Amino acid sequence: MPIKSFRPLTPSQRFTSLNKPVGLSKKRPQRALTEPKHKTGGRNAYGRLTSRRMGGGHKQLYRIIDFKRDILDIPATVEAIEYDPNRSAHLALLSYTNGVKRYIPAPEGLKAGDRVVSSNAATTNDFTVGNCFPLGIIPPSTRVHCVEMVPGKGAQMGRSAGVSIELVAVEQGNAQLKMPSGELRLVNAKCRATIGVVGNADQNQASLGKAGRNRWLGRRPRGPLALAICSCPPEQKRLEAALAFAARLCRLKPPKRP
Repeated sequence: MPIKSFRPLTPSQRFTSLNKPVGLSKKRPQRALTEPKHKTGGRNAYGRLTSRRMGGGHKQLYRIIDFKRDILDIPATVEAIEYDPNRSAHLALLSYTNGVKRYIPAPEGLKAGDRVVSSNAATTNDFTVGNCFPLGIIPPSTRVHCVEMVPGKGAQMGRSAGVSIELVAVEQGNAQLKMPSGELRLVNAKCRATIGVVGNADQNQASLGKAGRNRWLGRRPRGPLALAICSCPPEQKRLEAALAFAARLCRLKPPKRP
């Protein structure tokens, strides 16, 4: 999606550039495919801070995503492309012909009205964006995403925005994958993968423009002034030095009057 810049009508807009939501649905998510998301604020069960830089932010719903793609040989139609606050990628809402609806990470090029399918068999023309097959039948040099590490466990690799994994070869029941980092990994050829590249690749080019937008996302400041004195070693040393100096002053005897 294109990056949108703003006229600097306010100081923060001068530095703001955001992802322009082109083609995203404005409807609320499917109620049956959402769960409440509990926020901790970085505190554990005792109320003690265990993770810094967390707290506040807008209330969010967790979207239940179909990483297994286990509805086989039943075509599905893409109803909408939706925003997901829990990940960098967008979601595609699939409506199967049997009435079931599922969310999947939206690959690049997939739009509302397209048809996708998940199957264990395929022909040459079936390797289009959004279709899901075992790695053993996908042609080499194909870009895939949402790849399983264990057959039937669900996708664990290649799920972030703009990410894709290259299928190098399939030999002796193992598929050789080239990760975005350049690492080569072997996984079982029965593991499933989805054709294409994850969409919303421009999300890392956005600039929030102001501190308040970080707070909307649930991120607290990370500087030393935002920490408790006991949590910041430099501030703790300054406090200890000040207390030691005050203790020395208290031990001094007052001067004798003539």
